[in-house]
Amino acid sequence: MADVVIVGPGGGEIALAGPVQMRILEDGSTTSHRLGIGEITIAPHVGGPPQHRHAEHDEGFYVVSGTARFTVGDQTYDAPAGTLVMVPPGAPHTFANVTDEPVVLLNTFTPDLYVQYFRDLHDMIAAGQPVAPADIVRVMARYATVPASEYAPS
Repeated sequence: MADVVIVGPGGGEIALAGPVQMRILEDGSTTSHRLGIGEITIAPHVGGPPQHRHAEHDEGFYVVSGTARFTVGDQTYDAPAGTLVMVPPGAPHTFANVTDEPVVLLNTFTPDLYVQYFRDLHDMIAAGQPVAPADIVRVMARYATVPASEYAPS
């Protein structure tokens, strides 16, 4: 029988801290890399990553609390608590918190490919390296992810 993994409140791995926090709850090691799960907490009035597209994984967002703003291409959606947003490969997307309250998102990656992106950002910050938009784009590229404007579907 396989071991069951239970991650309690405050458990997991803190990959990002600050106005956008990422807590890795499942890095794929329990799911044979079929699924990665994180919890994203976004402070009030904080933007997310540049709009981007993933080529090799689906990404899901379940709004646990607050209201997140998702931008998909040129469409904007306000997603209150209880909303699920599923982003297939190739769909341009980003998210932000434009409200006065924190937002908490449960974030899934199928397969778990993108979990390492957050670890790489963590390592860059810990090493004192710059984390400007161009640096973020460079790290995203390691995981089959590009800015929305650069994506050319095959």
